[in-house]
Amino acid sequence: MAHTILFTHKACIAHDPGAGHPERPDRLRAVMARLDQPAFAALERREAPLASREAIARVHDAKLVEAILEAVPKAGHVAIDADTRMSPQSGEAASRAAGALIAAVDAVMKGEADNAFCAVRPPGHHAEPARPMGFCLFNNIAIGAAHARAAHGVKRIAMLDFDVHHGNGTQAFVEADADYFFASSHQWPLYPGTGAASETGVGNVVNVPLRAMAGSAEFRAAWADKVLPALDRFAPELVMISAGFDAHRDDPLGGLQLVEADYEWVTNELARLAKRHAKGRLVSTLEGGYDLDALAASTAAHVTALMAA
Repeated sequence: MAHTILFTHKACIAHDPGAGHPERPDRLRAVMARLDQPAFAALERREAPLASREAIARVHDAKLVEAILEAVPKAGHVAIDADTRMSPQSGEAASRAAGALIAAVDAVMKGEADNAFCAVRPPGHHAEPARPMGFCLFNNIAIGAAHARAAHGVKRIAMLDFDVHHGNGTQAFVEADADYFFASSHQWPLYPGTGAASETGVGNVVNVPLRAMAGSAEFRAAWADKVLPALDRFAPELVMISAGFDAHRDDPLGGLQLVEADYEWVTNELARLAKRHAKGRLVSTLEGGYDLDALAASTAAHVTALMAA
């Protein structure tokens, strides 16, 4: 059994994009209610710290970081784009979401845990180095990866993304650096419009688009035939996961047909490769998932697999 640490913070619930927005505080409430059940009693729980502006600026231009944090409203809401909105608590939430990844990387690199899951919001994988978008302010997983390199000297870092939407921001961060690896399975066509199979970076990017209504067989084949062999060849020193659960068949924002068992399967496969190449070191973070019951159940399946790794 792996020692797994759960990182979260109440500030990540306080981030409120407004009435009717799918990326709502109840998402994290649902996840935490499920992870508070007796089956997860062995999880070590830690508060997500604030990420420093310096740490965030390893991924995002320092002036952009400053502009986003200064745009946080004193009251009401501010729209960054058509989909991305901030409330008075959003700056702290975004800083702690990034900080969770940094702390999780520290924990696994120091041997305090085998792996970690960051139950945070806002999500991050759409945030590009030069712009926030798609519900995302800062790219949490990229900030964690950049910290692993800067603070721990980790060279070869893999970021895997099974959200229904392509992780364009993470791809933009890694695609010119052959010591990073990024792979994504996602519905195509769908927001944000990136993620064609022809997008391969410098040979370090693997995109596997899935047609609408694709289910378990297509998803597992994408990973077993394309992503996992490429990841095995890359031989990462650290494995990181953008764990979006909106490819679930009940999710209102996607059109794929995955079930909880698929998330458990892919997590097991990634943990196996983390053991082979990275001494088991694996850090995962919450991305999408907008049906509360499906999100909670899928997260539980994912975390169960991490704890059993």
